[in-house]
Amino acid sequence: MRSGVIAQKVGMTRVFTDAGEHVPVTVLKLDGCQVVAHRTEEKNGYTSMQLGIGRAKVKNVSKAERGRFAVAQVEPKMKLAEFRVPADKLLPVGAEITADHFVVGQFVDVTGTTMGKGFAGPMKRWNFGGLRATHGVSVSHRSHGSTGGRQDPGKTFKNKKMAGHMGTDRVTTLNLRVVQTDVERGLILVEGAVPGVAGNWIFVRDAIKKALPKDAPMPGKFRVANANTEAAPAATVEQKEG
Repeated sequence: MRSGVIAQKVGMTRVFTDAGEHVPVTVLKLDGCQVVAHRTEEKNGYTSMQLGIGRAKVKNVSKAERGRFAVAQVEPKMKLAEFRVPADKLLPVGAEITADHFVVGQFVDVTGTTMGKGFAGPMKRWNFGGLRATHGVSVSHRSHGSTGGRQDPGKTFKNKKMAGHMGTDRVTTLNLRVVQTDVERGLILVEGAVPGVAGNWIFVRDAIKKALPKDAPMPGKFRVANANTEAAPAATVEQKEG
């Protein structure tokens, strides 16, 4: 199991195949997605990598967080997340994961926060049919009607589908195909829609219900400044300019 990445949703567009068919895709951008810290079995009781993305203003970062970023020798990040990986799949601290971490044609699972809709009625929120258009119904055509019994059970059960706040839910979309990657611009194009609005942070990882392609890099594709290739022999390590 490889590590996932944090990406920013740019928006949707389409790409054309050689046959002239258009494929709707969502553009995800990797803007300096780096390894910030490791969680080890000896110290933390589990093994994972903490990744960070985005450039946060120093004034918006606490003193303790600035110290953690200084130890990792990375710029302060706007978004942090952990990905569980085996001990032999850990990437070095400071490594920046590139877009070719995922290969074209493989399937990924994408997690994001859906768009907030505010307070919504039962027809919009739960696809209720509403009340009758006539025969005694007035004003409340789009209401949900009765929500509980009179004497038995004499109450409204929890989790009853009713009007209320809609959206801002954590949703995972499974088995989205990677259509194209752009390493220089840090872009990943996945087929179909991705939860959330443009600008949201999205978590992308290898699909759990699909086999990982044989040509997928292990433990991943990344670049490290002043890297020692012996630290990660299975990965492609590039030298940063400057």
